[in-house]
Amino acid sequence: MKRGQVLSRNGLALLLASSFLFCKSVQAVENLEFKGALVNAPCSLRPGDEAMELNFGPLINKYLYSNTRTPGQLFSLHLDDCDTAVATGVKLTFMGTESMQLPGLLALDASSVARGVAVGMETVGGQALPLNIQGSTTALTQGNMVIALQAYVQAEPEARASQGIVEGGFTATATFALEYQ
Repeated sequence: MKRGQVLSRNGLALLLASSFLFCKSVQAVENLEFKGALVNAPCSLRPGDEAMELNFGPLINKYLYSNTRTPGQLFSLHLDDCDTAVATGVKLTFMGTESMQLPGLLALDASSVARGVAVGMETVGGQALPLNIQGSTTALTQGNMVIALQAYVQAEPEARASQGIVEGGFTATATFALEYQ
């Protein structure tokens, strides 16, 4: 390569780079916003309880035909560091898509293979916790406490009557909310 070509290339690179050095500064448009709310929550939900998975395992359809529903399977919400000076009670609400045949129970997700059943939730004492309806107030305990619950699978009346429960895997998805009183 000749000396003139090297200088020309270097000069071209310098010319291109210098155009950026003389640009006016550009004012950025505000396009990022952060929002939130600071609250004085009386309790902390234990890490891991915000996204629980309950596995019913294999269920026998014959059991559902003769007994309508399975026994309850336990699960718990752990409330830690509760301060009863801030609130004295909590109301729990489960939200999701209701079964058309069993109002108050959770319908299976559309991706489920199984059909003809729904998922119900209740207290360990057997008090129903209908979907999309706020439950009664549970008294808070100073410090840590557990809200013990259970879920069950129930056959839909038409599927039970016609022996039409469809076997296969299923999921049902709910969200819960805690409202402190």
